[in-house]
Amino acid sequence: MAEFFEENKPMGYDELIRAVQLLRWRYKFVQRFSIGKSVLGRRIPAIVIGTGAHPILYVGAHHALEYMTSMVLIKFAGELCAHIESGEKFHDKNVRAILTRQSIYIIPMLNPDGVELHLKGLSTAFGMKERLIRISGGNFDNWQANARGVDLNHNYNAGFKTLRLMEIEKGITGPAPSQFGGYRPESEPETHALCNLCRRMLFRRAYAFHSQGEEIFWKYGDRTPKISLEIARALAEASGYTVSMPEGLASHGGFKDWYINVFRKPGFTIEIGKGKNPLPISEFSNIYNKIEKMLVLGLVL
Repeated sequence: MAEFFEENKPMGYDELIRAVQLLRWRYKFVQRFSIGKSVLGRRIPAIVIGTGAHPILYVGAHHALEYMTSMVLIKFAGELCAHIESGEKFHDKNVRAILTRQSIYIIPMLNPDGVELHLKGLSTAFGMKERLIRISGGNFDNWQANARGVDLNHNYNAGFKTLRLMEIEKGITGPAPSQFGGYRPESEPETHALCNLCRRMLFRRAYAFHSQGEEIFWKYGDRTPKISLEIARALAEASGYTVSMPEGLASHGGFKDWYINVFRKPGFTIEIGKGKNPLPISEFSNIYNKIEKMLVLGLVL
């Protein structure tokens, strides 16, 4: 299969755009578009594979340190396309036939500004340098937020007021490198663009990829469909990951929470790899190989 990026290097925004362009050039049946722009004006690319009427969603890199999720999703897109073109089964699934009945939307990097700040520093911040220095102290080694210091996975309208109080109790009262969810839900252009896409497309399933912990989160409140636990267990069996319940500041305000709460359909957070963010690039192949079967299974469950 053609390589669309260097697997031994972190994937920044420029590398992502190049990979998406190469993927589209290599496989003419791939569609691409932008769901919107980030705070700093970077387009947020989406890849569409398949022609069916029952779309599912895979989204990565809500958080800046989690760019490996972008790498996983681009590599999976390439492998998926190669199997569609060849007609060969992919982990025993006829993906060519599956993707005539449905389609998959892949958003590899929801937070391009944050990824760029972490990987390349203030030179990527354009006119927001002074503000970002105040928030970060000039150090982006542990930066998770977007360019306004908002944690995108705390910015969804699912228990938002409860989460806001929990943040304040922990001393998080304003823009920060991580865990500040903003002053209102969907205040950030990145989360607003993703929510609008979901409202427009009415995805059958939604999977948000994060790192780390090798865990699968599946539940949010009493609107969680009964089938969600069954799906989570199947995904866990395919990957060796653990079915889990979130705690503390991870228990509200996330994309998976909002998706379940609004659409009453199965939504999942999948925490790839184990260790400390950012995960070592040397572990990329092992992490990807461990979850590839799960990624394929997500198309059919």
